[in-house]
Amino acid sequence: MQRVILHCDMNNFYASVECMLNPELKNKPVAVCGSVEERHGIVLAKNYAAKAFGVSTGEAIWQAKQKCQDLVIVEPHYEQYMKFSKLAREIYGRYTDQIEPYGMDECWLDVTGSGCMGTGFEIADEIRRTVKFELGLTISAGVSFNKIFAKLGSDMKKPDAITCIEADSFREKIWCLPASDLLGVGRATEKVLSGYGIHTIGELAATSDDFLKCRLGKNGLAIKKYANGLDDSLVMHSDYVSPVKSIGHGITTMQDLENNAEVWCVMLELVQEIGTKLRTHKKKAGGIAISIRNNELFTKEWQCRISIPTQSPTYLAKTAFSLFAKNYQWEHPIRSVTVRAINLFEEDCPIQYDLFTDVKSLDRQERLDAAIEQIRFRFGKDAIKNGVLFQKSKMPTERKVDLVMPTGMIG
Repeated sequence: MQRVILHCDMNNFYASVECMLNPELKNKPVAVCGSVEERHGIVLAKNYAAKAFGVSTGEAIWQAKQKCQDLVIVEPHYEQYMKFSKLAREIYGRYTDQIEPYGMDECWLDVTGSGCMGTGFEIADEIRRTVKFELGLTISAGVSFNKIFAKLGSDMKKPDAITCIEADSFREKIWCLPASDLLGVGRATEKVLSGYGIHTIGELAATSDDFLKCRLGKNGLAIKKYANGLDDSLVMHSDYVSPVKSIGHGITTMQDLENNAEVWCVMLELVQEIGTKLRTHKKKAGGIAISIRNNELFTKEWQCRISIPTQSPTYLAKTAFSLFAKNYQWEHPIRSVTVRAINLFEEDCPIQYDLFTDVKSLDRQERLDAAIEQIRFRFGKDAIKNGVLFQKSKMPTERKVDLVMPTGMIG
């Protein structure tokens, strides 16, 4: 039996929720933007009225205002977006229990066994009408025989539309599209392909395996497989929890960081949250990764292993800062810092100690950090902290809603 896969994408999700909650915004150009004061002043989402003026996601608010003087700026309300995302998934759950989120506003659905409810198109159309009636939001849906083409279909026609890509006619329908439309072909991959005259999905599908493997590694073979309609990946069950691959925390500072001491304070604050999440997920970090963006918006990343996996925020902070101090050249002040715990181990996983690590000191530090964590849990995050963090900070106020990304990274 040929599979029937849907991909449902809620149109302009953040902006649509804001306009639905505040009907006065309905016919106005609206952009959901981050805080200017905390230097997140970019467009996160826009409605179609704003898009008509050329407003695009990711540009600065001042740039968007130049394009549309009457643009209405609203701040994001993540708790509302999470609520409507959950409500949409409850609607999807009426048709199948195989629902795999791809971000907050997109889901794959496997409705192969739901023939009694109609064809894939009929089910998608009923879902589209139900979401509009019950939530006041619109979706675009792709219907196909695999996840990659279902995702491609939902992107082909927006808003409030359905696109079907059938197994016997997908070549005529999609091989003429840009290769960048295919999931897995990001900007870097597109640049490589374009450099060799590979511009369309059809051209990618016809490229030799040896060439793609040489230039793009395993990803090259994967995207060729996708282009030829050979994706056989499953839609996960609705209660499936993606394995946690990394745990990170990052911020854009309110003012540029200008010296090592300021970077140390920021990293020390970031790892407190990482330590808490490591304990929550019963994981230990076997490595640390840092991402530094300067005020020219140029980003550099480094990572290293940790000799003994740990949950200690203090040890993680020292490792992250050592990695930073070793590699960063102070040519420009720093705008944002991200720290990630990587190479995660189960909390109770046996560990082989080396001859050079002071195991007793590390164990003592972890017990101290665990005690601090208990105090913070009982009396609040500010009940106890490192003395250096009481000085005037360039840290912004914290986001109140944690987002779990579909890649398995928690941030």
